[in-house]
Amino acid sequence: MTKKTSLEDHLVWQLRMSRLSEREESIGSYMIGNLDEHGYLGISLEEVCQATGATAEEAEQVLKQIQFFDPVGVAARDLRECLLVQLQNLGLEGSLAARIVADHLIQLENKRYDRMARELGVSVEEIVQASHVIASLEPRPARGFEEEEIRTIIPDVVVEKISGEYVVFLNDEGIPRLRVSSLYRRLAGQQGEEEERARQYLQEKVRAATWLIKSIQQRQQTLYRVTQSIFKFQRDFLDLGVRHLKPMVLKDVAEDIGMHESTVSRATANKYVHSPQGLFELKYFFQSGLKSGNGEDVASESVKDKIRSIISTEDPKRPYSDQYIAGLLSQESIDIARRTVAKYREAMGILPSSKRRQPYSRK
Repeated sequence: MTKKTSLEDHLVWQLRMSRLSEREESIGSYMIGNLDEHGYLGISLEEVCQATGATAEEAEQVLKQIQFFDPVGVAARDLRECLLVQLQNLGLEGSLAARIVADHLIQLENKRYDRMARELGVSVEEIVQASHVIASLEPRPARGFEEEEIRTIIPDVVVEKISGEYVVFLNDEGIPRLRVSSLYRRLAGQQGEEEERARQYLQEKVRAATWLIKSIQQRQQTLYRVTQSIFKFQRDFLDLGVRHLKPMVLKDVAEDIGMHESTVSRATANKYVHSPQGLFELKYFFQSGLKSGNGEDVASESVKDKIRSIISTEDPKRPYSDQYIAGLLSQESIDIARRTVAKYREAMGILPSSKRRQPYSRK
């Protein structure tokens, strides 16, 4: 059983995976901490600058990056900006839909199609088509994160070793088997003046159903490609376990499969994989790294596993300090500061040495 990831956790994870500077990450964290319940930025950029010491240019740059995280449009300052960011992400910047959102949003809400058509110099049909595109956007980016719930984990993907090679399988059990009724397709194609309105209505519904089916198929194909790419990078994990995880960020997978980082993030959100090493959230495999003495990067989760192992073997009457653990890791060519050991230890819920120490027994 697991709790659904909160929007803040989801965004902070992406922030840490975005290769921003420490200063930019601090600015971004402050913004994420000030989103309202719908996913909009609840404070002005002036307030962000005052609180973080950022310049207006720095704050704007970090905000733009966050707005293209998953869910796209999050941290927008108003509905217009939220929708425009989503259209830009779809490659529709400058489109008729974008022009409507930018300058005619109130008219759209009131369905003043004729007036918009005249002012924009297009047909009413084009306005209607653009309005369908806008209607498919998400005006409340936080919608998918609003309810915290306990749920049973069912893997979305399975990785198995077959004839010496790892093969990715999608778990389609929870995916509905959808198809467009042949009867409605025939009715949508019928001719005749009396049936014209009904035919147009059916054609619209058939198009919407077809789009939904293709979207589900595309989403599954994206999940398959992302999972394949993850385990191309993390093959050693499948063979040897957690200590052999490699540092990997969203950009690595995005570049490998030719997709945007937000697409990769969206594809892995709340998705689980069953592997020869157990059940894991796909996000688990995106790891920051530390430099080792031999010049290779070591994944943070691998270092955590080593720290956990070291502490498990200590004398409970003389537990190891964070500084001593850092020294032991340096003997394994892992360059790590004491404060980083402390951060990893706390993340694993392990107490400091002063609180792990057990008193000597008196005989």
